[in-house]
Amino acid sequence: MFDRDTLATTIARHGPTARIVIAAHQGSSPREVGASMLVWATGQSGTIGGGALEHEATLRARQMLPTGGTRLDRTALGPALGQCCGGTVTLLTEVYTATPEGEIIARATDNSEMPLAVKRLFTKARNEGLLPQSQLLHGWMVEPSQHPTRHLWIWGAGHVGRALVHTLAPLPGVHITWIDTAPDRFPTAPANTRILPTPDPAAAVPLAPQTAEHLILTYSHALDLELCHRLLTHGFRSAGLIGSATKWARFQSRLTALGHTPTSIARIQCPIGDPSLGKHPQAIAISVALEFLAKTTVNASRQENAG
Repeated sequence: MFDRDTLATTIARHGPTARIVIAAHQGSSPREVGASMLVWATGQSGTIGGGALEHEATLRARQMLPTGGTRLDRTALGPALGQCCGGTVTLLTEVYTATPEGEIIARATDNSEMPLAVKRLFTKARNEGLLPQSQLLHGWMVEPSQHPTRHLWIWGAGHVGRALVHTLAPLPGVHITWIDTAPDRFPTAPANTRILPTPDPAAAVPLAPQTAEHLILTYSHALDLELCHRLLTHGFRSAGLIGSATKWARFQSRLTALGHTPTSIARIQCPIGDPSLGKHPQAIAISVALEFLAKTTVNASRQENAG
C-alpha cells in the first residue's frame, strides 16, 4: 500500500524523497509486491528486503534526487547480484516533492495511456468499494492508499515507551499516539507517530477512539491507576499495563473500590510481555510487540472464518 502520510512527513522534513517499491517479482523475492522504502539525501527509512538489492537501489535513488524522475529496474538476483534467492525483482523508483492524492495511486511507468484493465480497477473500487492489490499492470503501477487499521496509544515516554514506539512504528497500518507530561519528555518521533504532551495525561483519555489499543507505562503508579480507571469508563479495544503481579493485585483491588466489575477489570492485561526475557527496555518492547502482532493474526483469522 502507498503510505501517503509517511511520505508527506518525510518530504516536509528532508525535501525531495525517492520512493522505491517492489512492483513485481518472479520466483523468490526478499519482500512482497508493494513493499517500499524512502530515500532522501542524508538518510532512508523502510526496507525492500536489505542486502545487495536494497543497497544498489538506494544508490540509484540517491543519484536521482537532484533531477527527479522515474525509473523501472528488473534485476535477476542471482546473475546480477550474486544472491542465492534465484528470483527476478522489478523495482519502481520515483522522486517526490509532493504527495499524490487519491484512494488509488496509479501511474504509468512507460508514458503509456491508462489501459482498460486499470480503468476497470477504478470502476470496481468506485462501485463495489474494493481497493485493488498493489501490482504492475500493463506498464502502470497501481497501489491503494494506506490508512491506519490499528490506533495504538502509548502512555509514557520513558525508556520502555521509547523502545516500544521505535519497535512498533515501522509496522504497516499502525498509527501511534504518544502521550506524556511535557514536550521535553519525547525524542524525535517516527513519521506515523503523533506526540501529545499534556500536564494531565489522564484528561486526554476522552480523545482516544473507543477502538484504540493502549499500553500504559508511565513513571507514576498513581497515574497508571488513574489511566486504567478512566479507560475502563471510556472504553477501548485492548489495554495493557506494565508492572508486576503484585502491582496488578493492588490495582485490581483499587479499581474494584472505584466501582469496576471483575469482568471489566480483567480486560486489562498486566503484566505485558514475557517477564522471562528480562527487564531491559528493548527486551520488553520485543515481547510486547510479539503480543501486538499475535493480536493481528488472531483478528485476521476471525475475519477469514467469518467470511
